[in-house]
Amino acid sequence: MQVHNNVIAITGGAQGLGLAIAEHLAQQGAKLALIDLNAGQLEAASAKLADYQTEIRIYAANVADEAQVEQTFNQIQQDFGQLHALINNAGITRDGMFIKAKDGVVSQKMSLSQWQSVIDVNLTGTFLCGREAACKMIENAQPGCIINISSISRAGNIGQTNYSASKAGVAAMTVTWAKELARFGIRSVAIAPGFIGTDMVLSMKPEALSKIEGMIPAGRLGTPQEIAHTVAYLLENDYMNGRVIEMDGGLRL
Repeated sequence: MQVHNNVIAITGGAQGLGLAIAEHLAQQGAKLALIDLNAGQLEAASAKLADYQTEIRIYAANVADEAQVEQTFNQIQQDFGQLHALINNAGITRDGMFIKAKDGVVSQKMSLSQWQSVIDVNLTGTFLCGREAACKMIENAQPGCIINISSISRAGNIGQTNYSASKAGVAAMTVTWAKELARFGIRSVAIAPGFIGTDMVLSMKPEALSKIEGMIPAGRLGTPQEIAHTVAYLLENDYMNGRVIEMDGGLRL
């Protein structure tokens, strides 16, 4: 599918990777529906993208809330009349060890709230937004593409039981949707980023960043723009389906 003049929804679109993806697609003339929990950040993102002279609308919604997601995609349909693609980018972390113990004494456990909050946003939110986007595409008889943002942590990462489980689930859903939705002309693909230079990562202590960079064969963090470039490639390549593309500088060889 072409990017220019097509309607693309982006969850978590007001900051970080989502905003970088939005800017890259706006440069190519995409019409954007930005979805985020933070209304203020959505307004700021819209203002930042205003110079690209393409249609951009913003929608404040919690992707983990079924009613809000349904209402948001109904509104996108009403506002744009169609939907060509969804970038399922919204996600959170609540890192912590599964169990902390010393000398047979357990001092800390990952709480249910730590687990559930990440599963709700990263996995359930991806499911709900993907489902509603697919419904609109099918109802419009409109071929389309759903791109889910997973993570190399889907293979398992210390201190991220919740996050790793959610991102493994996202990868599995991606393949399942590719198999189920192909008959409607809808593709489903995913990107699994490694360490990317978002504001959150760059705010880490310099010694921690240096250690991370030393583990990456490429010798540096990835950039949000490189993830955005991959999104555009996946949108444009109509034969790419059911795959998870790892963008990690060779970290997980």
